Amino acid sequence: MNLMFISVVIFTILSLICGILLSYASIYFTVQQDPIIEQIDSILPQTQCGQCGYPGCRLYAEAIINNKEIINKCTPGGKETILKLATMLHIEIKPLLNINNNIEILNPVRTIAWINEINCIGCAKCSQVCPVDAIIGAKHITHTVLSEICTGCDLCIIKCPTNCIEKHQVANNIDNWNWIFKSI
Repeated sequence: MNLMFISVVIFTILSLICGILLSYASIYFTVQQDPIIEQIDSILPQTQCGQCGYPGCRLYAEAIINNKEIINKCTPGGKETILKLATMLHIEIKPLLNINNNIEILNPVRTIAWINEINCIGCAKCSQVCPVDAIIGAKHITHTVLSEICTGCDLCIIKCPTNCIEKHQVANNIDNWNWIFKSI
């Protein structure tokens, strides 16, 4: 019994020493994050769709600060995101850039994925790659797209083995209409 007590005391002392070393290391080796990158990342829509050319919103935010990347590559964020970023960074507002065609778009047209449910085999490959979970349906059952959530990133179109997913333009309504008033 005396030997068990000694081993418990030794392990307790070792655990205490390791705990002290770990707490010291966590304080000493702390990596300071750039608060501007955090603010930019909070403005971005967090869809992680890759339309900007970066695999995630955090990496795009880091590229804006560290590599002087342009702020108008976030298609899902749209004009609102560009305006917020330009205001925060005090830079000139530029038109939205479509990275696929390298064309500047003054009034981008919002598109969403649409599934032809007759041709859908329910493979679930599209729902696995959707960064915003806009595609619903179970395996071996027809899938559908929630148009309010879809960002139009085209990741599902690439993965679909039956080519049943198409890109459709979102109809204009009061929320997405481009309100430009011209004086007479």
